[in-house]
Amino acid sequence: MTMTDVDALDFAIVIYREDDRWEAEMLPVSLTSDLRGLVHALRQTPSMGTTIGMVAVGDDFFVALRVFGEHVSVFLSDITAAWDWPLAQQILDYLDVPVPEEEELDSVLPAGDLSIFADLGLDEMELGALSGDLDLLPDEVLSSIAARLGFSQPFERAVDAAIG
Repeated sequence: MTMTDVDALDFAIVIYREDDRWEAEMLPVSLTSDLRGLVHALRQTPSMGTTIGMVAVGDDFFVALRVFGEHVSVFLSDITAAWDWPLAQQILDYLDVPVPEEEELDSVLPAGDLSIFADLGLDEMELGALSGDLDLLPDEVLSSIAARLGFSQPFERAVDAAIG
C-alpha cells in the first residue's frame, strides 16, 4: 500500500499537560484505524491529569478522545463514517451505537460525548456546530477546537510533524 494525498491527511495527535503547559505529539498513523491502540497510546502518555487524542481521517471525519485514569470519553464527528472506516466502526461498537443504514441518514450526525471538552470551555452546542460544518475539513475542525481549548500552537506543531 502506498501513501496517497488523501492518506497524508490522516493523523493522530496526543495532547497533554506538562509543567502547567499543553504539549502535543504525533502518534503513529496506524492508530487512525485502531481504537484500542489509540486508547493504549493515550494511557501511556505521562500527563498531569487528562490526556486528549485527536484523529483526522482524510476529509471524512474526526475523533476526539479524553483519557483520565480508567475513564475514556469518545466523540465521533460523523456516524456514517462507520460505513467505510474501521476506526469509526470500532467507536460505534465501543459506544454501543448501531451503524445506521445508508437510507436512514441524510445528514451528518455525531456520536459519543458531546460534553467531552465542556470543562475546558467548549460546550456541547459549539462542538456539535463545529462537527456539522460541512465547509470545514476534519483537520480544520480539530485546529479550531485546539485554538478554543488553548493548545493551538503545540497542536499545529504536532500536525505539521505528522503530515509534513
